[in-house]
Amino acid sequence: MIGCDASLVLSRRELIASAAAALAISSPPAHATVAPTMLISHPAFAGHDPGPLSAERPARMRAIDQALSDPRFAALVRREAPLRDDAEEAILRAHDRQHLERVRAAALDKAHLPFSFDGDTVVAAGTWEAAMRAVSAGLMGVDAVMDSSSGIKAVFCQVRPPGHHAEAQRTMGFCLFSNVAISGLYARVRHGAERIAVVDFDVHHGNGTQRIFWSDRSLFYGSTHEMPLFPGTGALNETGVGNIFNAPLKAGDGGIAFRSAMKERILPALDAFRPDLILISAGFDAHDGDPLAHLRLFEADFAWVTAELMSLAARHCRGRIVSMLEGGYELDALGRSTAAHVATLMGA
Repeated sequence: MIGCDASLVLSRRELIASAAAALAISSPPAHATVAPTMLISHPAFAGHDPGPLSAERPARMRAIDQALSDPRFAALVRREAPLRDDAEEAILRAHDRQHLERVRAAALDKAHLPFSFDGDTVVAAGTWEAAMRAVSAGLMGVDAVMDSSSGIKAVFCQVRPPGHHAEAQRTMGFCLFSNVAISGLYARVRHGAERIAVVDFDVHHGNGTQRIFWSDRSLFYGSTHEMPLFPGTGALNETGVGNIFNAPLKAGDGGIAFRSAMKERILPALDAFRPDLILISAGFDAHDGDPLAHLRLFEADFAWVTAELMSLAARHCRGRIVSMLEGGYELDALGRSTAAHVATLMGA
């Protein structure tokens, strides 16, 4: 092929193989009995509008809504994210009070909205409600999977703003509160889960989750991500107290490298950790079509890793998985990737 180098040929081979895999695992057999999967979202998430220059925009919710309106998702248990009275208490397990109050003050100061904490992280008129519902969605998801009487094994939280860059005292990278870390710490306090795992396949390293989990051996963080890339963290030698497992990928890596990183570093460590609950930072910006990075994943790669995590959840924690949306900025790719992820969760 004229003008086609070997890396592009490999990418197309990966795509063909991945497409076959997706067809194999995206739907359970017709005779299978599966536990229902819960989808938690709310119209307020589209009300958080950082402005026309932000990639993290309300249209992301509409793209996912459209993708999940397909009849194959009719069996989802759909719930609206609440505004929970205990959301602030949960936030304070991961963030200090000064951080909470600083975000609240900025988001509710109508005279000075929109307000930018940095070049990426903006609060506007609908941001506070969206942020509190995002935290509450994670708590609701944890309650659902930890309650054996609910019948729910897997939850996908379709939320904005994302959370994995937010540190204990710092907003960053579109993120105000560390939604997934907050949910994990809540599971420990409210439900007695002793070993909490977060697996993050967003293309950007989840520096916030890593820092919050850093010194606690009962908290696991595993991440694949492009490096070097924002936020600049996530090297192999960042290991916490033996509970942090980073698997950086380089620009141009595709499904083969991604799956190898998962199989050789993240998944064996997670298996050895024996989690009581698995949380997923589900970022879809590692997709080949995403404008903010340079990895070459496709829908079937996200379906594959979801199935692998489901297998480990079945082995160690009765199938309990709560997945929370992080990145993904090319709208068509976001919709398709989310659909592949949720369809696989529905096969639990």
